[in-house]
Amino acid sequence: MKLGYIDYLNCYPYYYLMLEKETPAYIEVVPGYPSTLNQMIKKGELDMSPISSGAYPDLQDDVIILPEFSLSSIGYVRSVILISKIPIELLEKKLVGLSNASKTSVVLLKILLKKYYNISPKYIPTEPFPTLDNIDAALIIGNEAMLEMREPIPYTYDLGDLWLKKTGYPVVFAIFAVNKKSLKKHAASIDRALESFRESLKNLQTNREELIKNARQRYPKISFNIDSYYNLLKYEFTDDLLKALKFYLSEADKLDLLKKIKSFNMFYRNSASNK
Repeated sequence: MKLGYIDYLNCYPYYYLMLEKETPAYIEVVPGYPSTLNQMIKKGELDMSPISSGAYPDLQDDVIILPEFSLSSIGYVRSVILISKIPIELLEKKLVGLSNASKTSVVLLKILLKKYYNISPKYIPTEPFPTLDNIDAALIIGNEAMLEMREPIPYTYDLGDLWLKKTGYPVVFAIFAVNKKSLKKHAASIDRALESFRESLKNLQTNREELIKNARQRYPKISFNIDSYYNLLKYEFTDDLLKALKFYLSEADKLDLLKKIKSFNMFYRNSASNK
């Protein structure tokens, strides 16, 4: 079974045992940016993977959502930021660079600026770690958002914090999904992966110092405090987080940023064996 891995610090606790100890038999871990993994699972090149929440509308006919796990934050998250030369309120018709690494945060920013600031900038694609040389602001996500900036940044906005203040909701940045075509073929490996995730996450409580040490070695350029960062993240996928995800997708649909959701197809343990 091919299992996608968002190659970011935030996803690392799920894969701690697989990456540092032992990968379960018959599972191949495939690292990549969220956008890359979204495309791979769409093409059937991955059997199971975390996917961008903003990519789910395009994938809804192809995948089943795992109801147990997510990558979420309630407010400030630090790894999804807008850097800007000018205050956010003045970005009307200005050039705003959008990271090509993930769809969730791109749509999140567009909703915030359009609905809550009544702003319509000129959006252009950028690399994951851009400078502000030829643009007025830029969206940066994941590990790149936690690197030392290469230039003075007059204004920095945390999108998790902005979203909570403007909407009252947390942000579900990514969810986990299984390719429908892989349910029967890889039922046993899916169960092994789920169990590995559960055991890996326990290390945030029982073996936190070693986990953080290994995370720092894997991502040495990150300047933010890793221990503090893991306190900002939510790894469960509660009913409240599902509600927050539905709100986000509904707002995106209203602004024609994403397709309408027909249904949330959820995968439950042993369902792979029953289909």
